[in-house]
Formats: sequence, C-alpha cells, structure tokens
Amino acid sequence: MSETMRAVVVEAPGAPEVLQLRELPRPAARPGQVLIHVKAFGLNRSELHFRQGLAYTGGFPRVPGIEAAGVVAESPGGEFAPGQQVVTMMGGMGREFDGGYAEFVLVPASQVIPFHSELPWDVIGAVPEMLQTAYGSLTVGVQAKEGESVLIRGGTSSIGLAIAVLAKLRGMTVLSTTRNESRRALLESVGVDHVLIDDGEIAPRVRGIMPGGVDGAVELVGVNVMRDTLRTVRPGGVVCFTGMLSDQWTIDQFYPMDWLPNGVRLTAYSGEAADLPAEVLQEFLDAVATGHAPVPVGATYRMEDIVQAHRDLEANTVGGKAVVLP
Repeated sequence: MSETMRAVVVEAPGAPEVLQLRELPRPAARPGQVLIHVKAFGLNRSELHFRQGLAYTGGFPRVPGIEAAGVVAESPGGEFAPGQQVVTMMGGMGREFDGGYAEFVLVPASQVIPFHSELPWDVIGAVPEMLQTAYGSLTVGVQAKEGESVLIRGGTSSIGLAIAVLAKLRGMTVLSTTRNESRRALLESVGVDHVLIDDGEIAPRVRGIMPGGVDGAVELVGVNVMRDTLRTVRPGGVVCFTGMLSDQWTIDQFYPMDWLPNGVRLTAYSGEAADLPAEVLQEFLDAVATGHAPVPVGATYRMEDIVQAHRDLEANTVGGKAVVLP
C-alpha cells in the first residue's frame, strides 16, 4: 500500500477554488481507530458552509468532508475485519480532524457502520449522511407513524428526496415542495403524492389537500419560510427543523405567540453516526437492491472535479445527491 494518498485540502476559507487536490501522507490507525479506503463520498451543504468560513466549528488547513463510504484498510483494535464494507460520518469529520475528501480517512471506530452490498459505490456513497438525517428527521423529529401524512419543505434536496422514500416505505402520504415546476417529475419519481410549487406561502394549499393539517412537517429550507410551515400542521403535530437551504439559520425578534399555532410543536434534528443503526442502513441498501427504494443520485464527479462539484452545489443544479468517486 502506498505511503501517500490524494486528498482535497482547504488552507483558508473562500470560493470553490480554495479546494486544492494534493498528495498527502497516508494516515496510520492506532487501536480504537479505523483507516477506511474511501470508495465514494457524498457532498453536503455543511461542507459549503465550512469552506466559506461560516461553520461554527473546525479550523484550517483541513481535508473537508463529513461522510465517506469504503472498505476497512486497518483496524488495529480488531473492531472490523480488513475489507469489510463500511460507512462513516460526522463526529468532527472534516472539521476537528481530516474528513472524507480523500482516498483514505482515519476515524474513531465508534463512528464506523458496517454493511454488505453489491450496489455500485456511487449509489452507496450517496446514502450515509442523507439516510441518517432523513431517518432521524422522521423517527426522532416528526415521530412519524405508518399511514400518517408528512410535508417536506425543500423536497428536491437530497435529504428531502430521501425522506420521501422512507415515508413511502412506511405507507405515509407525502406532500413535498419545489420552487421549480420542472422538478415535479423528480418528486413524483420517488413517490411523492402531492407536489406543491413553493412561492413562499403554501399553508393554504396544504390545508386544501389536508383540511385539518398534516401530521408532521420537515423544514429543510430555513427560518424564512418556517412560520408558514408551522401553519400546515394539525394541533398535536410536529414541525422538525432539519435544514437551511436558504442559508437563513436564525430568527430575529422571535415571538412565540405569533409564530406557533395552538398545539403545534416545533423541534429540530441533527444526528451522528450512532443515530443510524446498522440494521437500518442494511435494510435500506437491501431495499435499493431489490428496487423497492430509489437513491436520488443527482451527479457523480471525480476528485479532480471537486471545484466544479462545489460550484454546482452552490448553484442548486445537482437535483439530488452529489457523489465523488476518488
């Protein structure tokens, strides 16, 4: 095995051009750590925020990337066998320590999830963080039950598409939004029952479909539309704040009596690797392999194309999950 590896390095925050492909020493694992030979890694908006210098945590220089999929290269503590297929995510990846934008990534064994699949790596690479966030938003955030209804605000994002897939596997009625009529077919392809073109105020139209309100909603756009999202949900239902596609994170002069309809609950979700059980990952990959669940891969890139990949992510032109194959 070579003593070096290719990796993307950010020396200081800035535009996509600060992402530099370099040759670095390949890290070596100590007991309690796992060295993963990266076969694919997904791209996430939080990596844009980090690259732009907007993240609350982390420092430079750094190899970014909050997730990766691949095979075990080294596991000195014996937690995993060499060659075992695994995914990893979060836990400080790409911020406190070097992350997944590399041919090898070194992570704590506690944030490694094993699986077995014959799916291609570009499909597997799209899954880890997307599935963890979608699964947690539904089960922890909304606490969705089979047969209920859910609104996904920001439905054409990779997480929005994954939530729709998981919700349909649970027999739920799914309402999902997009600002662009041309994305209707994409939403319908993952089983969305009601596509709503988002002009900033969708509550009246949701109530036209579900007069009493939906059982739950996942907010992926941001606080600029959340007041309207809260008005789509029935009393006793939940709005889960998961994403900020608009990059609007905070509320000025928050007045709860005005923002929160009677009986509607507001929560948030942000998870770690431990929040995605290995059996949930395996079940989802098996469902993909048998054709029961689609994976919304929007585009694949080589590591040499990382600057263009970030440009596309910023421009919201990917139309699903962006995946890089080192």
